[in-house]
Amino acid sequence: MKILKFLFILLLVVSCDGKESHPYTFYYWKTQLKLDQDEKKALDQATVPYVYTRFFDIDKSAGKFQPVAVITKDNSFQTDKQIVPTVFITNQSMYRISAEEIRFLAKNIHDLVQKKAQEYHLKINNEIQIDCDWTAGTRNDYFKFLKELKRVSGKEITCTLRLHQVKNKSQTGIPPVEKVYLMCYSTSSPLENSGKNSILDVTILKSYLSKLDDYPVKKIEVALPIYSWGIVTNHLEKHKLINALSRKDLENPSFKKISDHEVEIMKDGFYFGSFLSKGFRIKVEEISEEQLEEVVHFLEKKIPDFNVIYYQLDSKFVSNRKF
Repeated sequence: MKILKFLFILLLVVSCDGKESHPYTFYYWKTQLKLDQDEKKALDQATVPYVYTRFFDIDKSAGKFQPVAVITKDNSFQTDKQIVPTVFITNQSMYRISAEEIRFLAKNIHDLVQKKAQEYHLKINNEIQIDCDWTAGTRNDYFKFLKELKRVSGKEITCTLRLHQVKNKSQTGIPPVEKVYLMCYSTSSPLENSGKNSILDVTILKSYLSKLDDYPVKKIEVALPIYSWGIVTNHLEKHKLINALSRKDLENPSFKKISDHEVEIMKDGFYFGSFLSKGFRIKVEEISEEQLEEVVHFLEKKIPDFNVIYYQLDSKFVSNRKF
């Protein structure tokens, strides 16, 4: 009886730990495939056998589709994980696209993915993930593209799903895929004057996903943010981003502390690779373990089972975080 009671308590503890019950891995979003020791350790310890790797972006300029920032590979990029090729496509690429252009784009994306996988001896799986912030105006052609890519590649085609595409699904439509990746970040613009955390505001996320359990695509994986940045505000209240800043970076004798996550620059100089003037402010936005746990517990009430993909694999974001 004591043994049974102990096992029940153990089961209860494990089931209450949301992070323990969800296998996880990472997005890799750098142009050069390269792993330092912290990144390799984090990836080796990930419990999902895949790593989601951006191969290139697609944009349309002067009426022509262009691959942008195509990956290169360093010898340090060695992993036992299978690679899921991920391609980012700008929404503007899908405006007024003809049937012929859809066929051209699908074929060339598939060919370039295969070429890079062979060139760098990458062990890819049978999936291509497309990341596009499609809208009501591009939905029909984007969905046709997804179907065409599936036809020409013979692979499973999946896509990312943003918060507004869940909330406004009657306008933005349901993509013709069997699995989507819910991006639980970018809840607002970092370039707006706001007291909210633009990477992840849990209250906003909950409002956008209140009816997630009604979403027609039932296989949903979850992308969670672990990245951070600094928002620099100048004298004219104009903003720019400096990636990968943390509160620790604000500990500088030339900075005057305004709050736990914001400082004012007291001396002109080069900081974090940029020249910043006296009077400029830097606000750091980063994500706490408590925020991530709150999101996971909320989603567990909406989705019966899901993996977590952390964005993104970078030593600046993984070295001091427990997964």
